[in-house]
Amino acid sequence: MRLLIVPVLLVAILSAALGACDRAKVAPDQEQALPAPVTAPKVAAEPKAPKTPKAEERIIKSSGGIEALLSTKFAGTPAPTASFTGADGRDVGLADFAGRPLLVNIWATWCAPCKAEMPMIDRLANEQAGRISVIAVSQDLEGRGPVRTFFNEAKIINLEPYLDQDLALSAAFGNNLALPT
Repeated sequence: MRLLIVPVLLVAILSAALGACDRAKVAPDQEQALPAPVTAPKVAAEPKAPKTPKAEERIIKSSGGIEALLSTKFAGTPAPTASFTGADGRDVGLADFAGRPLLVNIWATWCAPCKAEMPMIDRLANEQAGRISVIAVSQDLEGRGPVRTFFNEAKIINLEPYLDQDLALSAAFGNNLALPT
């Protein structure tokens, strides 16, 4: 009798395990939790066409060869009213930069791509001085210390180390920003 119970238990366990892997029997409300099916890689990838700017976008190039896509689709709309702090500790907001185009770089010292692009943004701020205001707003939660250290080490001299330690600016943009932005 014991010998019969073991094979029956093994069949029951295997049946349950195999039944759990049957995708056709997944409840509709659980369908989103399943991983995407794995597809075979394409043999020859087609080359990507260069991005064609929309009417409200244009590609700009700095004198140093840096290219960027400039979007003006929000031109004329009010900027978020969230405040952040300047190097001197005063509260500022995006409206304080009214009067000329504004490039806002939202970054953090713990973000490797942010740190990599900061010297280029610093050069852009120098090259575009008087035409475009360029500001860098750090999302560092540890305060101004890491930001000042990074600015000194990277020789960032054309940007003021703005700080948004409360993440108010990110919240004003709907908390859906990926750094750097």
